[in-house]
Order: sequence, then structure tokens, then C-alpha cells
Amino acid sequence: MKEGAGRVLIVANPHAGAGAREAAVARLLRALDRRGLVAERVSDLEHAEALAARDQAAGELLAVVAAGGDGTVAEIVNRTHPDVPITVYPLGTANLLASYLRISDDPDAFVQMLIDRATVRLDAASANGRVFLLMAGCGFDAEVVKRLHRQRVGRGISYWTYARPILETIRDYEYPALRMTVEPPDGGEATTLTARWAFVVNLPCYAGGVQLAPEAVGTDGLLDLALFRNGSLWHGLRYLGFSLFGRQRALKDFRSGCAARVRIESDRPVPYQLDGDPGGMLPLEIHVLPGRMHLLAPAARVRELAAPRAATVDAGAR
Repeated sequence: MKEGAGRVLIVANPHAGAGAREAAVARLLRALDRRGLVAERVSDLEHAEALAARDQAAGELLAVVAAGGDGTVAEIVNRTHPDVPITVYPLGTANLLASYLRISDDPDAFVQMLIDRATVRLDAASANGRVFLLMAGCGFDAEVVKRLHRQRVGRGISYWTYARPILETIRDYEYPALRMTVEPPDGGEATTLTARWAFVVNLPCYAGGVQLAPEAVGTDGLLDLALFRNGSLWHGLRYLGFSLFGRQRALKDFRSGCAARVRIESDRPVPYQLDGDPGGMLPLEIHVLPGRMHLLAPAARVRELAAPRAATVDAGAR
């Protein structure tokens, strides 16, 4: 970004909830004005895409701010050039990316972060041509996400809105078998794996503080796998319990690994989800996009993420 750039584009989803969230955006706009930054609020994604391209080309863009949750950030990343600096003002339900980057929802602290201009390049991934930031999931959780959004009908999402689709999925989900063709990062021979629940992880973020792949690193050019081989409510509860305490590796029917590219398919219709939003139905082709995200974050967190770290990777597992 140009050193003197001071334009801030705030993209706020008009369907993400009024009231408290509208007030939060208003407080952010006032904080930006106090520090002399020129801000423009946009709700139409196509308009935001055009403005971001214009201001980036003119060297005037400080940041595109996703005022919302992970879904809002993903929409912006999918619509902007990789060099466009993006950040998130956390107003969503889970705010997993903001938590990972340790971004505050205090407007003054957030504006100071923008002024500090600390940025980091993090990997993303492509799933059937759509960029995702955190993880892709196939199985029970993707079925819950599909049903949740089908029942949502324009309303905002809270943790309570998950109750009905979870209960419905418990009642009738049949846990179809998933086949994965995994291409290792070293260019070696692809392997075929099977599971009933499958997660392809870019960043170690999942709802409820669960880390399905805690070893995932956003700067290594790799995707991490978390595969659970058995399907039933009992196995699901067992997997959740072990994962909550970071003990899934102790399970004989759990497998982890890393990959550059993954294909997931099934003989039956199975949905997949991307960053907690519905993605579509299998088959699914996923590959890593090294350095795809250009993110503003607190300077201390940027230093942590940019620090070199040892990697212990083989063709099948970490």
C-alpha cells in the first residue's frame, strides 16, 4: 500500500443484523474521522469491489474493512486482487479470523491498528474455484450448515439458531463414506484415504475454540487434514470430546496429515461448507493458494506470524 494512503472502505452486510451492529459501525466511523482517515461505508459487494480496485490503482487505499464475520471477509477476499489490504472489524457470530489475528472490536484500538499499517501475507485455499480462508468441512457439520442457511430466511445467526438444524441432522444424517485423493506437498505419489468426517484446514480455527488441526500454519504453503473415520452420533460425541482437549491424535480412527491438493468425493450426495457457510455438494477439488491473503493486523501479532518456525512435514502426516 502507498505510504500516504488514507482511504478506508468499510463493507457492512445490511443483513448481518441492525441495532447493536449498526451502532458499532457508527462508532467506528466516528473514530476514523477523529484520526483524519477518509472512510466510506458500502453495503453492495459489487460496488465495494469496484471502489477497492479504483482506490488501490490510485494508491489511495489503506484498507478494505469487513465489518462483520468470517463470511463477510471471505466475500471480500473472493472479490478483490491479492494485493488489496483487507482486515476485519469483528461483528459476526464467531469471528474466528479476527480472534486468530487478535483484532480488537474497540474502535480506537482498531483505528490505531490501521494507522500502524502492519500487514502479513497468509495462505488461503481454493475450493471448486472459490477462495476460503479457514477450513473446508465435509460431513455432519456441513449438513448442519446447509440446513441452517436454508432455514435462516434472511435473519441473523446466533449460536441458538444452530439448535434446530443440529437436532434435525442428529435425527436423520447417515454419515456417507468420503473418499479423498491427497497429493503431498513434495510432489510425491497421491494417496487415497477414507473417512466419514473430513476437514481441510488452512488456519487452526473452528467454532467453540476447537482446534481440529492445531499444527496448521498460515504461512507454510500447506493444507492440513483432520479425518475422522467412523460415522454415528456416538463417534461424533467422542471426536468432539477428544478435540475439545486437543487429544484427537490419541484416537486410532483419527488421521492427520498435510497436502498441497485434495479431491473429496462420495457415492452419495454430501454437502461441504467453507468457513462456516454452505459451499455446495461433492465432489470437491481443493488446492492451497500461498500468500493469497494480504491482511492488516496488530503489529505484535504480525511479528509473531512472520517469525520463521520449524516445519516437520512428510508426505502423509505432520
